[in-house]
Amino acid sequence: MLSRVADSVFWLSRYVERAENVARFLDVNMHMTLDLGDSISQQWEPLVATTGDNEVFAERHGRATRDSVWQFLTFDRKNSNSIVSCLYSARENARTIRGSLPSEVWEELNKFYLFVRGADVPNALENTTHFLGEVKRYSQLLVGIMDSLMSRNEAWHFGRMGRNLERADKTSRILDVKYFILLPTTTEVGTPLDVIQWAALLKSASALEMYRRVRGRIAPEHVVGFLMLDRDFPRSVRYCLGRAEESLRAITGSPEGTYQLKAEKLLGRLRSEFEFTQSADIIQAGLHEFIDRFQLSLNEVDAAIFDSFFATQPIANGDEQSQSQSQSSSTATE
Repeated sequence: MLSRVADSVFWLSRYVERAENVARFLDVNMHMTLDLGDSISQQWEPLVATTGDNEVFAERHGRATRDSVWQFLTFDRKNSNSIVSCLYSARENARTIRGSLPSEVWEELNKFYLFVRGADVPNALENTTHFLGEVKRYSQLLVGIMDSLMSRNEAWHFGRMGRNLERADKTSRILDVKYFILLPTTTEVGTPLDVIQWAALLKSASALEMYRRVRGRIAPEHVVGFLMLDRDFPRSVRYCLGRAEESLRAITGSPEGTYQLKAEKLLGRLRSEFEFTQSADIIQAGLHEFIDRFQLSLNEVDAAIFDSFFATQPIANGDEQSQSQSQSSSTATE
């Protein structure tokens, strides 16, 4: 398939997933603020830092407040990682390849974008549960439509790979929210407040019910293991890496255990690391430090995928292919 089409499908899926996960970040903090009041009401700056946009935010807004962070991460068109900007970019990618997508994908994505763009900002801030819930619902609807209506060809695999790489990155960042925001002091480890916070974290990843069925009692080590290492839960990092690798191999045609491209080598190595890691290893190494290393490795995978499939390559007569895609990858959220 054309590199341009592959690029657009890949980023369409990534941007929709990114918008949903920004909503999940906000959901964690909003619920904790509502439940616990002023005890964490000033903990908005770390939320921006977790998305990687703290420097841009500081230049434009200065001190982080509930309203300024909400505006920046949701409706700010100048922030390339805000929900509205992600949906605009997803819509533009879909528009350029409408002929390669089921019409229902374009229709629902257009509705999604218009819903966010036309939202009344003060009302959305007052009804955060409804607004963020609709963002997540629209995103999940689009994933379901693409899975139900698209042939399992290269276009579908590029979309699936992009979605799972983005989801793996953002699941790790949701855990970083806990590290930076939800645990102000080490003296609260193991307290009822700590349990409430971990439960809120699981709920933000739509993982609370599945976690309780598998693990039962909430314990930090088990939560980390479930979100990072569970082989069956579709939002765990390990699961996402496995599905992304499956799609990459389907695209390249490489048999399992072999690789043709650097991207396959890097992604296979990263996935295998999670196969042989235990939650106790992550806790011992330090959750934040482990997540940092993982995100750096994932950025290397992203760069290798870009070089292999989307980067401008010279052709026989010495000219270059024209490829104008200029979108922020996950490195932009570091």
